[in-house]
Amino acid sequence: MRKLIVAAFITLDGVMQAPGGPQEDTSGGFSHGGWIPPLADEAFGQAMQALFSQPFELLLGRRTYDIFAGFWPEVGPEAPDRPLADLFNGVAKHVATHRPESIDWKNSHPLGTDVTEAVRTLKRQDGPALLTQGSGELVRQLLAAGLVDELRLLIHPLLLGRGKRLFGDDAQAAAFKLVESSSTPNGVLLAHYVRSGEVQTGSF
Repeated sequence: MRKLIVAAFITLDGVMQAPGGPQEDTSGGFSHGGWIPPLADEAFGQAMQALFSQPFELLLGRRTYDIFAGFWPEVGPEAPDRPLADLFNGVAKHVATHRPESIDWKNSHPLGTDVTEAVRTLKRQDGPALLTQGSGELVRQLLAAGLVDELRLLIHPLLLGRGKRLFGDDAQAAAFKLVESSSTPNGVLLAHYVRSGEVQTGSF
């Protein structure tokens, strides 16, 4: 059984919308798109390299898929991002979509009408870890179904007040253990959590 890893860029108040650029996702009148670049540094880049250094397959929502499919196949042979482009272009990509006929990026596969059951089936198979990028709506479904095994959070020292958030009110209760943490010079917290069972309660 393979693991499902949620990797996410979030703010202190849990916002994950449009981290990469102003026009990435302006839905809901979101005006703070592009909040990652001013805080990115060498340590941030090293953390991303480490994330993608182990075998994985991508698990993507449709909006993130469209962003990726419009960018990574077009990266030129001399571009600094070419190694990551080669990696993303080559791995299997499992996509939550209502328009499966329009999935045409190499090695892309629609998840079908029952997304959570399709992911359960993928987890039962042999193979590399399933890794999400972005895909907030999909991740919230996976959290509600209790399918997430690990959280790799890059927590940015920002409060945005509004925007799409990583955790919804319907997330299934679960305990996680912090197994590794560090921070970048620009104050981004890198936190790696693994699921550790049920929530324990008590009283003082």
